[in-house]
Amino acid sequence: MDQIFAPWRIDWVERDDKNADLDGCPFCVLPERDDDRSNLVVAESESTVVILNNYPYNPGHAMVIPRRHIGSYEDLTEAELLDHARLKQVTLRAFDAGLNPDGVNTGMNLGEGAGGSIGDHIHTHIVPRWKGDTNFMPVVGDSKVIVEAVDDTYGRLQEGFSAQPEATDDDPDGAVEIAFD
Repeated sequence: MDQIFAPWRIDWVERDDKNADLDGCPFCVLPERDDDRSNLVVAESESTVVILNNYPYNPGHAMVIPRRHIGSYEDLTEAELLDHARLKQVTLRAFDAGLNPDGVNTGMNLGEGAGGSIGDHIHTHIVPRWKGDTNFMPVVGDSKVIVEAVDDTYGRLQEGFSAQPEATDDDPDGAVEIAFD
């Protein structure tokens, strides 16, 4: 039997809204709710949102998601594609400022066979990595240990996003206008 001590998960188990119906796609619903922190929304732009993964591969595992419910990468408009790419870049900078990883994995699971759990709303995973974040646990114990609570990571990453430059009239393409809680 695999057993991992994770006391912060009690907040998830005992949450008040555990039976609340999202009434739709979580990537569409969560950014529209009032409390960004409890919904793990760390940044948003005109057509894109960044949400921390509630079941992270590593601390800081974020997803860059188009606001429009869309299942095909090829169907993004040019403006959505550019906004998505820019917010990915801002997220990478926020990782550097707030989390200081040694590297980053990024990718998309496109199509049912690619293994994503939400296949009808595209999203890009961005996973910070540190030297030594892989160890014997996945090999010997068939388990992965996440070393930081998502709420703690949220705060550190929020600081990283807050350190980002804002777009200006002189250089509108130099930065993405982002908003956070």
